[in-house]
Amino acid sequence: MNTILFLCTGNYYRSRFAEEMFNFAAPVDCPGWTAVSRGIAVDLGINNVGPIARSALEALQTRGIDLDPRLTRMPLQLEIADLNLAHHIVALKKAEHLPLMQERFPSWPGMIDPGRIEYWHIDDTDRMVPEQALPLIAEQLQGLMKRLSSKSPEPL
Repeated sequence: MNTILFLCTGNYYRSRFAEEMFNFAAPVDCPGWTAVSRGIAVDLGINNVGPIARSALEALQTRGIDLDPRLTRMPLQLEIADLNLAHHIVALKKAEHLPLMQERFPSWPGMIDPGRIEYWHIDDTDRMVPEQALPLIAEQLQGLMKRLSSKSPEPL
């Protein structure tokens, strides 16, 4: 099974939504792939309460993906092993996440491999309301799944 890793700052909102949406659609739209998500700087998510943002949970439910927040895991901090195990990586906001990656994982070789990690341009709630951001993530996911399903990743 090939793994895609979704990254955001706190692993609470954008990356969690992307992970759940991807895994819901992958068996049909992107067989052979599974998603995980992590936060590059979970420590910066001081206002994150509980395992997943309510807005992400509600948006998933409107798409037929029912998660029980009581059984949903808490946000997870990104570690170098996560980067090394992923076949493909998506960080949800280049202007926000590239500097964090450079600061916190400067020695990770994938930083200079443009084919290994891609950066989207989905703002967090301080700049874009979830009703705008989450549909953009869903749209980006469709294109990503088409690309991934048409190729096999390089062995790790």
